[in-house]
Amino acid sequence: MPEGTVVSLARWPVKSLAGEPAESLRLDRRGIAGDRAHALFDEHKGAPRRLTVRQAPGMLRWAAAYPGLPGDALDPCAVPLPQITAPGGATYAWDDPALPAALADDLGRAVALRRDEALMQDLGDSVLVTTRATLEAVSEALGRPLDLRRFRTNIHVVLDAEAYAEERWPGRRLRVGEAVLDLLHPCERCVIPTRDPDTTAKDAEILRWLTRERAGLFGINARARGPGRVAVGDPVALL
Repeated sequence: MPEGTVVSLARWPVKSLAGEPAESLRLDRRGIAGDRAHALFDEHKGAPRRLTVRQAPGMLRWAAAYPGLPGDALDPCAVPLPQITAPGGATYAWDDPALPAALADDLGRAVALRRDEALMQDLGDSVLVTTRATLEAVSEALGRPLDLRRFRTNIHVVLDAEAYAEERWPGRRLRVGEAVLDLLHPCERCVIPTRDPDTTAKDAEILRWLTRERAGLFGINARARGPGRVAVGDPVALL
């Protein structure tokens, strides 16, 4: 069975904003503690719409973090309000009355701030797992290194398995440190990975290549079986 280790971890406190790396994280069946517990909404055709990089690429230039409770200090059942950092370096508390106007001025649209401790991933109650072999294979095929942040992964692992092996893992389990994840299905990518996480510049060839060569897939969605903790360096095993 493939085995390996965790090489990096990340969480994204506000959907589509830049997130924060971590050396360790806690999780439960909802996902990584605090991951996408917050989101921006605008109005589209008279109804609220959860805003993402698809509609507002400038969101990537804003960052969100939980500086008071880094890494696994954050309890999944007691998620604090995040700190938001603007492109120019100004910082705001999530409940700062000035934050909606600052976001609206930069993004060019009125926004509302929402919070949901049930988390707001595109796929509910999930964690995204990616492998180094697949990242390196896609980078090689495109002829340039790809920043992992484009794919907004939670758990990045290196395993003694070939690139794209995770596409054959649905229905199996992955042990990561003390956590066990049910592997659901490969993640079908949208346009978000085409945006540079620092400059927001678009590289449409990334999605074109993934769609043409890998049916648009990169990484695998998973769901934790229960509470646990994961850390960089933890052993990983496909069960």
